[in-house]
Amino acid sequence: MAKSKRIDAEQLRDLVVDALRDVKGLDVVVIDARRVSSITDFFVIASGTSDRHVRSLAGRVLLQAKEAGVPSLGVEGEQAGEWVLVDLRDVVVHVMLPRARAFYQLEKLWGADVPLAASNRGG
Repeated sequence: MAKSKRIDAEQLRDLVVDALRDVKGLDVVVIDARRVSSITDFFVIASGTSDRHVRSLAGRVLLQAKEAGVPSLGVEGEQAGEWVLVDLRDVVVHVMLPRARAFYQLEKLWGADVPLAASNRGG
């Protein structure tokens, strides 16, 4: 029987960021939501170049989380691929096409003046 190990929110955040960068996620931003939300500790936002890329990014996050013993609480938007949300409880991941990201401006919504981590090209 395999041992189940619990990873903390910061480790999960790092796992998600690494997973996104592994498959060339663009403009990866981490927002520490602990001061503004009780629903999660971190939001991670990334862009993909196409609907297929967005789905691939979300799939990589799900796979890496599962391998680390972290179940997904839900996934929304996989069919369309314009915006996929992956809820990992401590970390909520938004993978979006650039046009959707520009329209919804989640960084502004959550007050991310100075995000924890950011990357212009993801890798």
